[in-house]
Amino acid sequence: MRVRKMCPEDLPEVIRIWNACVDAGEVLYYDLTEEYFRRKFVDGPGCEPDLLLVAEEDDQVVGFLHGVAPGSFPSSRPGCAYLTVILTAASHRGRGIGKALLDSFRKSMERRGADTLYISSLNPVNLDWHIPGTPGHDHNNMPGADVSCAGYPFLEHCGFETRYREVAMYVNLSGWTPDPAVAGIRERLRSEGIETGPYDPALNCGFDRMCDSVGSDYWRDVLRTEIAAWKSGTPNADPRMWADGNPPQGPRTLLTAVCGGQIVGFTGPVDLQKSGRGWFTGICTDTAFERRGIATVLFSLLLEAFVQEGAAFCTLFTGAENHARKVYERAGLHPVRQFNLMSMPVSRRE
Repeated sequence: MRVRKMCPEDLPEVIRIWNACVDAGEVLYYDLTEEYFRRKFVDGPGCEPDLLLVAEEDDQVVGFLHGVAPGSFPSSRPGCAYLTVILTAASHRGRGIGKALLDSFRKSMERRGADTLYISSLNPVNLDWHIPGTPGHDHNNMPGADVSCAGYPFLEHCGFETRYREVAMYVNLSGWTPDPAVAGIRERLRSEGIETGPYDPALNCGFDRMCDSVGSDYWRDVLRTEIAAWKSGTPNADPRMWADGNPPQGPRTLLTAVCGGQIVGFTGPVDLQKSGRGWFTGICTDTAFERRGIATVLFSLLLEAFVQEGAAFCTLFTGAENHARKVYERAGLHPVRQFNLMSMPVSRRE
């Protein structure tokens, strides 16, 4: 058995191994096609031909690995390499093939200056997956290792350790209705001077105070970009903000909580992916306004907006211990899978 760089002639066997794992229910990935392989592993950010590896035995491809090297994409963190996927043919498991692939990748990353190997959403190669028990509903990335997949014990055995746990949450929006209690919470907030609903650009509200309170320049950039689109009356011009890379037809709805001329909570923007998934970047509340029900109201309004846009379902990730999980559960979402962000040192004593 030997590990080598993948050649174009290996693709049919890689597809066969991949799809056999999918068909057996060992992984939740999409079926692999030539077009999907090229989009994800050849033309995508961080993709390098040298980091497509196969294991070969008796002139037959029996395993496949893809990874991403440090410094190979714009937001890459120094010293961080990423494992995207590792698969072994069922007929050849238990013979050290997966370990050989991983060891070869690790040593290559050590030569490239990496010190840590991650399985993480920071990997620029996002693999789509199907939500189990649903009518084909899906999500567009995995934020870590699926703890229910067949290969998870292998990762632990090889030395990967869990750093953070996330749960994927899901709701089928067919027949979804808001909790009647939300209307009462919204009225109470109004009596306290907090207005909730779609963002009105005419208010010209500030949002730096909220972003400072939670320490997030990411939310600041999201709000700045989306509000600028509203003021100009044009779609968001940043392709990174488009669901599936497709521009919206006009400015997208933001749902906000406003008090005293300041945005003190927001969620959105409301968008719809081709798959029928309601898409948004996240939800945020000013720390000085927490525990008043703002997030509960905004998230309920978000799901209502998804239904109005024709969304069939909504999925999201949240930390397994994140208090926001309760907000999502009250709105009707339930956990469908757990993914662990994992890491291991690149250099290991053999």
